[in-house]
Amino acid sequence: MSKRAVILAGGKGKRLHPYTVVLPKPLMPIGEYPILEVVVRQLVSCGFDHITMAVNHQADIIKSYFNAGRDWGARIDFSLEKEFLSTMGPLTLIDDLPEDFLVMNGDILTDMDFGAFYDGHVQRDEAFSISSFVRRQRSEFGVLTVSPEKRLQGFREKPEVEYEVSMGVYMLSRRVLDHIPKGKPFGFDDLMHGLLDSDFAVGVRRYEGFWLDIGRQDDYAEAIDMFEVNKHLFLK
Repeated sequence: MSKRAVILAGGKGKRLHPYTVVLPKPLMPIGEYPILEVVVRQLVSCGFDHITMAVNHQADIIKSYFNAGRDWGARIDFSLEKEFLSTMGPLTLIDDLPEDFLVMNGDILTDMDFGAFYDGHVQRDEAFSISSFVRRQRSEFGVLTVSPEKRLQGFREKPEVEYEVSMGVYMLSRRVLDHIPKGKPFGFDDLMHGLLDSDFAVGVRRYEGFWLDIGRQDDYAEAIDMFEVNKHLFLK
């Protein structure tokens, strides 16, 4: 079965300044490859044969890199976002999307099986599927529990808190596109609120493997170290 993916690669990467002054964030290197090339190689190995890159900031650099005559093992084309449309808005510019398709950020490092995520979405016939990850974050501060009378009731030294977060990897069915307005910025948060208000069933599939969003400098440094030591986990 043919599989289609859309990679969101139009962000400015402000959290990675000053590195992204020269390079677009999806072309930041992880080992010997840009992170976006790692993503493309992973998608192809998972059976995706058509990849569309939604580009905006420094689009010519990304297009030049992937149009350089190399055989990527899949058809790669580009959708140019001339105005900022946030994360979900760019999908309205792509007029040949199939009934089911994967959408993902172009700046994440994970060992996730994208093909299995795709197949699970199709089998469950969901309108929208989110891949989630449990992120653990340690507080930099001692946390006080204080009574209404302003007396100390408890104390925790730099506690760790768990959050179930979106990985930036989604599966969509075409019927969701009716909930994305054309020609205006529309983010993932806007779409989620809209689908919840419309009683759409949004599936959440927790992933237990490895995932990092390289948008933060600390995570980018960790991703470089992880890729160097465990390259075989990401590129089969």
